[in-house]
Amino acid sequence: MLPEDMAEIIGNDMRNTGIFQPIPRQNMISMPTRGSEIIYRDWKALGAQYVMVGNIEPAGGRLQARYEVFNVTTEQQVMSGTVGGSPDQLRDMAHHAADQSFEKLTGIKGAFSTRLLYVTAERMGGANTRYTLQRSDYDGARAVTLLQSREPILSPRYSPDGRRIAYVSFEQKRPRIFVQHIDTGRREQITNFEGLNGAPAFSPDGNRLAFVLSKDGNPEIYVMDLGSRQLQRLTNHYAIDTEPFWGADGQTIYYTSDRAGKPQVYKQRLGSNSAERVTFVGNYNANPKLSADEKTLVMIHRQDGYTNFKVAAQDLQRGNLRILSDTSLDESPTVAPNGTMLIYATRQQGRGVLMLVSINGRVRLPLPTAQGEVREPSWSPYLN
Repeated sequence: MLPEDMAEIIGNDMRNTGIFQPIPRQNMISMPTRGSEIIYRDWKALGAQYVMVGNIEPAGGRLQARYEVFNVTTEQQVMSGTVGGSPDQLRDMAHHAADQSFEKLTGIKGAFSTRLLYVTAERMGGANTRYTLQRSDYDGARAVTLLQSREPILSPRYSPDGRRIAYVSFEQKRPRIFVQHIDTGRREQITNFEGLNGAPAFSPDGNRLAFVLSKDGNPEIYVMDLGSRQLQRLTNHYAIDTEPFWGADGQTIYYTSDRAGKPQVYKQRLGSNSAERVTFVGNYNANPKLSADEKTLVMIHRQDGYTNFKVAAQDLQRGNLRILSDTSLDESPTVAPNGTMLIYATRQQGRGVLMLVSINGRVRLPLPTAQGEVREPSWSPYLN
């Protein structure tokens, strides 16, 4: 087996997709570190399909891990690999090994080396609240602060290359949209219109930003070219149109609108005045997100009652809808770039927390995060 810390990280990564179910260490009959040490009958008795073995060795002040995956049924090697890094990069090494192994076994690119954005709100005494924009591993580990403010921060979103983020800040007591470069911290103000400035979303090419403005009296969706700052209005309706999300073609935007009386998801092409309704199950569907293959729409769906808000997934070909979460008061779903997992915000024991759910619904678990209220998660694209 790999060293315990690295093995645990890889095992958790594989488990979180809902596709694999790692065998607990205490149930293992033997613990090989290389292929020649594998006693296949032990693993067959445990019902294992694959065994991953490996070891870490020091190499000039760095670490080098070698890992192998074997098929228990055929007793043949499926893959092998090496990954290196400094001692403080053990998590990166483990996530990389998990990415490579997951892709080899499933044909799906691993998303374990991706990152997560989220917002925390912590009461500091009296009426003071400290808001922070955090960036962490996808599983909540190694969080770092990108922005700190005494005023609310909302709707953080990654650019397609993962190098920039857009968000809404209420500094100076009014909402404005900013774009910030992650590496340098340099940021620029994108909007400062009267009224609502909200819900930014980068286009697939990263050159445009969709967002919501109420400068003309009603919340509508606009698109701005970030180079020329030219503004294009997409929606024009007396209803509330909000929460834009781009389709992969860069020409279609999904959004939430209550134009039918209750919030539902619509889609509309740029330059068109015609909106097509996408959701019909239930009287509340909002905050749409698409899987990378655009076959699944993830959203917040209200079941019976006024406060029973669940994360749901709709098959866009068949139209059927599945409830994925077992919590209520859910909000802000965000989908992994390979579509195998999603993270959302909800409340537990009176506190805002983040939950991870596999898209097949088999895994549901809370993410470790900082103190205070945690909300507004946003999953990064692939970063390598």
